[in-house]
Amino acid sequence: MKAKNKSRSAKTIAIIAAMAGVAGLLLYAATGLSGRKTDTTVAVSPTPPPSTATSPQPTIPGSVPVQPLLSAASGVSPATVASGPRIRFATPEFDFGRVNGGDVVKHEFFFTNVGNQMLEISNVQPTCGCTAAGEWSRTVAPGKSGSIPIQFNSGSYSGPVEKSITVTCNDPTQPAVNLQIKCNIWRPVEVSPQFAVIMVTSESPSNATTVRILNNVNEPLTVSNPESNNRLFTAQLKTNQPGKEFELIISTVPPLEGANMQGQISLKTSSTNTPVISVTALANMQKVIETGPPQIILPAAPLTGNVISKVSIINNGTNVMVLTDPAVNAKGVDIQIKEFLPGRQFIATLTFPEGFEIGRDEKVEFSVKSNHPQFPLIKFPVLQPPRPAPVAVPAPGQPKAAGP
Repeated sequence: MKAKNKSRSAKTIAIIAAMAGVAGLLLYAATGLSGRKTDTTVAVSPTPPPSTATSPQPTIPGSVPVQPLLSAASGVSPATVASGPRIRFATPEFDFGRVNGGDVVKHEFFFTNVGNQMLEISNVQPTCGCTAAGEWSRTVAPGKSGSIPIQFNSGSYSGPVEKSITVTCNDPTQPAVNLQIKCNIWRPVEVSPQFAVIMVTSESPSNATTVRILNNVNEPLTVSNPESNNRLFTAQLKTNQPGKEFELIISTVPPLEGANMQGQISLKTSSTNTPVISVTALANMQKVIETGPPQIILPAAPLTGNVISKVSIINNGTNVMVLTDPAVNAKGVDIQIKEFLPGRQFIATLTFPEGFEIGRDEKVEFSVKSNHPQFPLIKFPVLQPPRPAPVAVPAPGQPKAAGP
C-alpha cells in the first residue's frame, strides 16, 4: 500500500513539473526572446502628480523631447515641441462665478515653457483699468513654470462681465496670448446704468433717459423720492413691481449751461446693504447739424489719378432734413449723396478727376442745400497744396548760382 501511494505521488510531481515546463515555454515565446540575446534594462521616468497625468502625446517630427513636468500648477502633460521658446497656459480663461458687487477678486494664471530656449514675458496688458496685473514671471527656463497674477475690481459693475488681458512674449508662434476672466456680479440692489447719459441740442434742450432699479433679495425694498444736486436735472421714480422693481426717469431742465453738464441723483432705501442709491447724470450738448471732416484736403496738384473723398452730414435736430443741389464750383467733379439714415445721416462721395488742380488764387468748395431754416446751405472747403515750383536749370555755358 505504501509503495502504491509513493507511485501516485511521483506521478503527480511529474505532471506538475511538465505543466510548469509548458508554461515556461509559452512565456518564453510570448516575450519574443527565443534564440535572441536582449537587454532587459527599462528606463523609468518620474511619475507626474495625479492631477497632471494624461495620455502620452505624439512626437512631432524633428522635435525635441521634453521631460515630464513636476509642477502640478502647470497642468501640462509630457510633450515634444519644436525648438525655441514656447508658452503654454494651463488654461487661458477663468470664471470667478458669482462676485459680490464692489469686491476685489484675484486669480493666478499658470504657464509653462515647453520649448528648449529661455521664454521671456515682456508685457501683461489688461484692456480695462478695473483689471491689474501683479508681478509676473519675467523669464522662464525650458521645462519650468511661471505665473501671472491678475486682480479685478468689480467696482460699480453689475451682471455678467468679461475682461481680457494680453500677454506679450518671445514665443515666435504666439507672440501675443489673450487671457480672459469672467464673472457674474451680484448686488442686493442693482442699478443699471450707473451713469445716465442724456443727449440734447439747442433745438431740443429737454430730454430724458431711464435707469432701472432691481431688488435682488427677498425682503421688499422701499425707495424714497429722488433728489438732485443740480437744477439742470430732475428725476421721477416709477414703481413697476412694488418692493421689487423701479424705474428712475432723469430729465434735463432748460435753459442749459455749457456743452457738458453733470449732476447727482440720490435716493434713500430700506436696504442695509445699499442704504443710498446714487446715479450720475450727464447731459451732452450736440450740434444740430454735425459735419465731418470740416474740409476736404486733396493731394498736391496736379492729381496723378482719380481721388475719392467722403464727408458726412448728421442731423441731430427735431425735424427730418432733406438735402438738394449738391455742387462743387470746379469742373469735372462727380458727386454722389447717399442717405444712410432717412432724414438723419448722409454721406457725400466726391470724385476728383486726374489732373485736377486748384489755382493759387482760386477758392473751391463743396456745397449742398438743406431744408433746415438755420442751415440752408452747408459748405465744405476744398484745399490742395499748390504745384511745386519748377527747379531753375542754368542755360548751357551759364555758371550756376553760388550757394549761401
